[in-house]
Amino acid sequence: MLEELTSSAPDQSSAKPRPKIGFVSLGCPKNLVDSEVMMGMLHHAGGELTPQAEDAEILVVNTCSFIDSAKQESVNTILEMVQHKKANGGRAQRLIVAGCLVERYRDEIQKNIPEVDAVVGTGELEAILAAAGLSPTGHANNSPFQILTQAQIDRAPSAVNQHSRPEESSPQLQIEQGHLASRPEGDLREQQGRFSRAAWDGATAALPEYLYSDTTPRILTTPRASAYIKIAEGCDHPCGFCIIPQLRGKFRSRRMSSIITEADALIAQGVREITLIGQDTTCYGEDLGIKDGLAQLLEALAVLPGLRWLRFLYAYPNKVTTRLLETIARHDNIAKYLDVPLQHASPSVLKRMKRGGTPEVFLKLIEKARSIVPGIVLRTSFIVGFPGETEEDYNQLEAFITTARIDWLGVFTYSDEEGAAAFELASELKVPKRTIEARRRKLMKLQQKISAKSKSQWIGREIDLLVEGPSEETDLLWEGRTPLHAPEIDGKVFINDFGPHEALVPGTFYRAEITESHDYDVVARILD
Repeated sequence: MLEELTSSAPDQSSAKPRPKIGFVSLGCPKNLVDSEVMMGMLHHAGGELTPQAEDAEILVVNTCSFIDSAKQESVNTILEMVQHKKANGGRAQRLIVAGCLVERYRDEIQKNIPEVDAVVGTGELEAILAAAGLSPTGHANNSPFQILTQAQIDRAPSAVNQHSRPEESSPQLQIEQGHLASRPEGDLREQQGRFSRAAWDGATAALPEYLYSDTTPRILTTPRASAYIKIAEGCDHPCGFCIIPQLRGKFRSRRMSSIITEADALIAQGVREITLIGQDTTCYGEDLGIKDGLAQLLEALAVLPGLRWLRFLYAYPNKVTTRLLETIARHDNIAKYLDVPLQHASPSVLKRMKRGGTPEVFLKLIEKARSIVPGIVLRTSFIVGFPGETEEDYNQLEAFITTARIDWLGVFTYSDEEGAAAFELASELKVPKRTIEARRRKLMKLQQKISAKSKSQWIGREIDLLVEGPSEETDLLWEGRTPLHAPEIDGKVFINDFGPHEALVPGTFYRAEITESHDYDVVARILD
């Protein structure tokens, strides 16, 4: 069910029928926020959103292009929407492709899939209106499709852009002394060619610069009690396996006042759990000249009345400061949860990945986090099969996982992405796919044992539980999450006993007791 977040549609009583728009959002939560922003713009301009693709006159697919499997899912979804355009008596008149796939294959998409009428990149969200044939005033724009370039967007007056960067005389700038246009690391990486897209056919030279703000229309698509807030966009890190900097541009933070205003609006709408997201939230504020920006932001948000749970995704290992950990420990409504992708534990692999770090450094970080924040739950992810990974490297990773005993862990197989530094490594360094998959399975089997033992220690604990609704696996159980479960990515809490309640209300917090445990999931009964 789509729910309105920050704006209402203009009065359409005397206007033409509102075009019905179907939206498919793929990929990560950051992409989901982009989708919600585009939905808000379309709704505000007079569009009517529909969850049924067969009813839509305009179809939008917001794509992901992070790894091969994501690209394939995006293409498959576009082709599925093409069928809706051809079927239903021609109800679907326009098909728009947005997101990361556009940044990489802008020309190829329309060349190879001519049914696609328009493309909108990650830095062109406002162009969704022209692509849909709508104008900001809510009147239809019947001109031929014209996809705006970044230069056109930069020249156009934009309330979003005006509010995303402080004006020279604004009080916000006076508060944030030492405001910088970018991070020094980002400037250096740019000089080194980190953001170059010259080898990508059809990619525009200009990097995305867009940032939404608290004034941007947005439609909330997450369950009513929960919402994401994107606090920063882009990334400056040099990781050799990743192309997100080329897809999303240089790191840039939203103004703190804008984030707090948005959070206030969300809470007023009934949101009780806010998850802050960005490619690297721990760099937040550095381009604004704010030291320990994420810690400061958490402090400001944690005191907002009505906010039950607050968390952030994702942390960069060397950016997890003592102040940040102390801030998490100090506030009861900040989840005792840290998602810090480590990617590997072999120094040689980490060096080739351009990540840095050692297993000893990572273990000290974990020990520090557990010491400062008692009971903290740690989540991380690793990549197996990075070019040059030897059996010894893999064994170091396995030993690290055994020692670290991380609560939530994901293992990804290396994906060879054109444009990433690792793509250019010598072919003889590439690890066979069969070996990569075998290593992934072995690590997940190891983690299964670690997780099962960890979850067994949850039995008997009383904890707050956010009830989400009936289980997708069986009608006999309901599901919920604790503050130690991030939305969608961690294990589940199954509810088999409603306690004193005849029925539970989705989106409501209850006190519960953990009664059973499994490898990754636990079972709970409601206490009150």
